[in-house]
Amino acid sequence: MANLKTFLKSGHPWTLFCAFLYFDFCFAIWVLNGAMAPFISAEFGLTPTQKGFMLSVPIIAGALMRFPLGVFAQYIGRKNAALFEMGTIMVSLAYGYFFVDTYTEVLIMGIMLGIAGASFGVALSLGGGWFPPQHKGLAIGIAGAGNSGAIIAVLFAPPLAVAHGWQSVYGYAILLMVIPFILMAIFAKEPPDREKKTLSSYLKVLVEKDAWVFNISYILTFGGYIGLTMFLPTFFHDQYGISKAQMGQYSAIIIIMASISRVIGGWIADRFGGLNVMIAICVSVGIVSMFVSILPPVMIATLFMIVLFLALGAGNGSTFQLVPLRFAGGTAIAMSLIGEIGALGGGLIPNMMGISKQYFGSFSYGFMAWAALSIAIFLMYLKVKHRWTTSWVGRGGKARVTTINYTITTADDYERLQKDGKYYGR
Repeated sequence: MANLKTFLKSGHPWTLFCAFLYFDFCFAIWVLNGAMAPFISAEFGLTPTQKGFMLSVPIIAGALMRFPLGVFAQYIGRKNAALFEMGTIMVSLAYGYFFVDTYTEVLIMGIMLGIAGASFGVALSLGGGWFPPQHKGLAIGIAGAGNSGAIIAVLFAPPLAVAHGWQSVYGYAILLMVIPFILMAIFAKEPPDREKKTLSSYLKVLVEKDAWVFNISYILTFGGYIGLTMFLPTFFHDQYGISKAQMGQYSAIIIIMASISRVIGGWIADRFGGLNVMIAICVSVGIVSMFVSILPPVMIATLFMIVLFLALGAGNGSTFQLVPLRFAGGTAIAMSLIGEIGALGGGLIPNMMGISKQYFGSFSYGFMAWAALSIAIFLMYLKVKHRWTTSWVGRGGKARVTTINYTITTADDYERLQKDGKYYGR
C-alpha cells in the first residue's frame, strides 16, 4: 500500500486514468469489425482470404496513422491530440451506422476504425509523462492496459449484432466514446516532459537503430496481440464451431490476460530490467505458438492461448519500460513509431491465417510462422544486450536514475526540474 501511495504521489493519477480510459475505449472501436467478422462474413459470403484482408484493414490503417498523430501531439499537446482524435472517431462511427451496406463499404469503414487505433503513442506518453523513470514502466503499463477495450468489443458487439443488426453496433459505439472525451477534457493535464524541436529533429527517430529493435520486437508482442485479438472470434467459430453468440465469451477470457499482464510486465521490468523480461518473453511466445499450431481440442487450445496472451501482454509492458529511457523528451514520437510498426505487423496475422486456411486447409502454418519470428527476435535481443547495458540503460534493462542534489517525490518536483532543464529521465 505504501508503494502504491508513493507511485501515485510521484505523478498525476487523474491524467493516468484518463489516458487509460481513452486508450481502452479507442481500442474497443478499433477491433469492432473483428468482433463482428462472422456476421459480416455470412452476409457477404466471404472467402478465408477476403475475411483475413477485412480484419487486417483496421489494423494497418491504425498503424499508419500512429506516427503522424504522435508528431501532431508533439506540437499541440497530447491532451489536445486525444480530444481531436476522439471527435473524429465519433464522426466516423456515424458514417458506419448510416452508410455501410456492402463489403467495399466495410473495408472503407475499416480504414475509419483505424483512426481509433492511432491512439496508442499519445495515450501511453500522456499517461506516463508525469511519472519519473523508476515508475514509468508501471505507469505506462497501466495506460497500456487500455488494450482491454477489446474485451468490450468481443463481449457486447456480437449480442448487439444478433439483436439489432451488425451495422447498429457502430451507432452504439458513438455513445461509448462520449465518456472518455468528457473526462479527458475536464480532468487530464498535459505532462511537462514534452520537448519542442524542429520536425527534422523529431524525425531522426526513424533512422535510429535502437528504435528499429523496438519496432521489430513490438511486431511480435503487440502485433501478435492485436492480430490475434481480431482473429480469435473467427478462429473459434471456424475451427471449433463455436456459435456467434458464444465466440465473444471465449475470446474475452483470453484477451483480458494480456491487459492484466501488461501492467505486471511493466512493473517487473522496472525491478528486473526490460531486457531480461523481453528475452524470456520471446522464448515463451515461440514455445506456446508451436503448441497452438497443433490445433488441440478447444479447451486445451483456450488454455494455450491464455498463456500466449499473458506473454504478449507482459512483452508490451516491458518494451515500453525501455522506450522512455532511450528516447526521453520525445516519447510521443518514439512510442507512436514503435506502435505503428508493431500494429502493421499485427496485420500479418489475419492474412497469414486466411492464406494458411485457404491454401493448406489449416490455421497451423500461421502459428508456426509466429513461433519462428519470436526466435529470431530472441537472437536480436541477445545481440544488442551488451551495447545497451554499457551505454544508456542499466543491468538487464533497469533504469539509470541520476538524483544528485535533487530528490523527485511528487509530480510538481518532476515538472519543476523538467522546466529548469536539470532532469532528463536518464
